[in-house]
Amino acid sequence: MKKVTEMTKEELLELQKELQKQYEDFKAQGLKLDMSRGKPAAAQLDLTNGLLTALDDYHTESGLDARNYGVLDGIPEAKRLFSDLLDIPAEKIIVGGSSSLNLMYDEMMRLMLFGTQGEKPWKDVKGIKFLCPSPGYDRHFAVTEDMGIEMIPVPVTADGPDMDVVEKMAAEDEAVKGIWCVPLHSNPLGACYTDETVDRLASMKTAAKDFRIFWDNAYGVHHIYEEVPLKDIFKAAEACGNEDRILYFFSTSKITFPGAGLAVMAASESNVAEIKKHMTVQTIGYDKLNQLRHVKYFKTADNIRAHMKKLGDALRPKFDMVLNTLEEELGGTGLASWVKPKGGYFIALDTLPGCAKATVAFAKEAGVVMTGAGATYPYKKDPKDSNIRIAPTYPTPEELDKAIHLFCLCVKMSGVNELLNERG
Repeated sequence: MKKVTEMTKEELLELQKELQKQYEDFKAQGLKLDMSRGKPAAAQLDLTNGLLTALDDYHTESGLDARNYGVLDGIPEAKRLFSDLLDIPAEKIIVGGSSSLNLMYDEMMRLMLFGTQGEKPWKDVKGIKFLCPSPGYDRHFAVTEDMGIEMIPVPVTADGPDMDVVEKMAAEDEAVKGIWCVPLHSNPLGACYTDETVDRLASMKTAAKDFRIFWDNAYGVHHIYEEVPLKDIFKAAEACGNEDRILYFFSTSKITFPGAGLAVMAASESNVAEIKKHMTVQTIGYDKLNQLRHVKYFKTADNIRAHMKKLGDALRPKFDMVLNTLEEELGGTGLASWVKPKGGYFIALDTLPGCAKATVAFAKEAGVVMTGAGATYPYKKDPKDSNIRIAPTYPTPEELDKAIHLFCLCVKMSGVNELLNERG
């Protein structure tokens, strides 16, 4: 097929008519499909319904009644489960409620109000800034913006954030206080940090003393096509004397139930002591019954890994469907590019510059809601208006098939319209 980007104006006008007819046919179907977020489908949630009946007793190993007050930072057996899964010493782990985002927000707020390790509160730093690998996770950016912290976009490669840019920005400005990182199967590009990237992040010598890496390992066990190893960020930082730099987050939100999972934060022992000092005022403790429920259901880290293989098997056909359809409908057209992820929850697609918003609007008008164009950039400002995050997990296979075919049609429509505008 001739590249659409190489077509004459006359050929584009003819294609535009054909695409419009196909679009009207889709609109006539009255679709109402939601692909706006990476939510698990009901069939995926069913895989852990055993959690609902796993709690046959409410006492911990030590005899503690989990129904009552107490245990600020998580029951020991829950810490041990995550310690084995993530290879992090239990004494560095805090087990929270159901949301790792909540833990990130709380920690950012603590840094803003109280500072850390003797450094002044971030709210007292003039022109405070945060590095934001982009495209990235919109909720990370929302937290930073809510705090009034200036966000600095950093390009993302297949190996992680562009470390030349990160090192330069951190070295040149003491007001640069941290960076958001999703080190495996990143949202939305699927980037996996290499050993070199991990080492360079951990070892930066010319950064603020209170520079913090918010290490959100949200998809650390979400392998679909390939299991990717990740270098231990704590060990890399310890080797350089920078262990306090790391703030590690993880959750079971897309392993068990998003609304009733477990969230984890890990940090150096000195950071944990500092965090717990403030937590003591904030809460008496999180839901120990839910912690105990997860422990009794999974029992071992190996059982979690086995569950994730089942989950990968369940998600792979959906990712295959999207990737195959993108290739069939858009491959060779010159209208879009995308990367096949090795795992995670998303597929990122780039349209021609200036076409993402139009593509998402076309899809919405025909009954398919996508993630908002620009959402994967700070302040929702995609400089090229080209990146779109595709979330294949929530729709049924039948719904997904319709949605992705419509989406490809919308990419073509917006691309053809843009090319015709350029040709006058």
